[in-house]
Amino acid sequence: MMAFPSPSSNNRNADAKVFLVTGATGAIGQAMARQLAATPESEVVLVCRHQDKAKQAVKEIVESTGNDRVRYELADLSRHEDICRLTERWTGPLHGLINNAACTPRTRQETPEGIEMQFATNVLGYFRLIEAFTPILKASAPARVVNVASYWAGGLDLADPEFIRRRYDNGAAYRQSKQADRMLSAAFAERLEPFRIAVNACHPGDVHSALSHNLGFGGHETPDQGAATPVWLATHPVGQQSTGRYYEHRCESNCAFSRDRQAVRALYELCANYSNGKLRR
Repeated sequence: MMAFPSPSSNNRNADAKVFLVTGATGAIGQAMARQLAATPESEVVLVCRHQDKAKQAVKEIVESTGNDRVRYELADLSRHEDICRLTERWTGPLHGLINNAACTPRTRQETPEGIEMQFATNVLGYFRLIEAFTPILKASAPARVVNVASYWAGGLDLADPEFIRRRYDNGAAYRQSKQADRMLSAAFAERLEPFRIAVNACHPGDVHSALSHNLGFGGHETPDQGAATPVWLATHPVGQQSTGRYYEHRCESNCAFSRDRQAVRALYELCANYSNGKLRR
């Protein structure tokens, strides 16, 4: 895997705020990356799976914002090995990690590690990225993590997160993954607050995308409208001042999932067991 450095990557502005956006070639992801690149003194790294799409996204963002401190990294975030390699080759600070990558396959699929694809990407991808980047975020503090979740969340089954015993349904798998993302935000917020790392979750706007198409619905908002709340949390002071919260339309919203401390701890431990190899299905 090769990074595609921007012309200024070897001459980084010491005052720049560095953001990493996953799923950055999707409708909302690319809009987030572009809005972040348009903020003053920003450096933006797009994490993408496909090189051609990544190159095109970087080109469009640089042209539209005039910010040449935009580059990409290639990684499949459903795979633990790719996440480890991404953090190993990372240099410099990271001030904002925006977890956005997600998938919604219509049939049950598994990663090369044998993990159901939505759980691997939408849940373990978030968990493993935060975990892997924690030392870098600590060294860069104050720093933030923004987890893109959804208001359409629920139905998490901790006894069968991979739909091994249940009939797979991509909508049900997506809903439980977004519940998990909101709960993991609370779990990491508690652990990282002492290090001046804020962790918040949000619902983006309702945008028609490949993801929503797979789920069988469209959207009534533009990608820029959909990106507004995640970018606000990544750049506005409130995103650093608050932690462990859930937001919709730039307003804090009640999240019953995050208040279930026993379930939050159980989910965190489940994800940790996947990462350390202790899980036995």
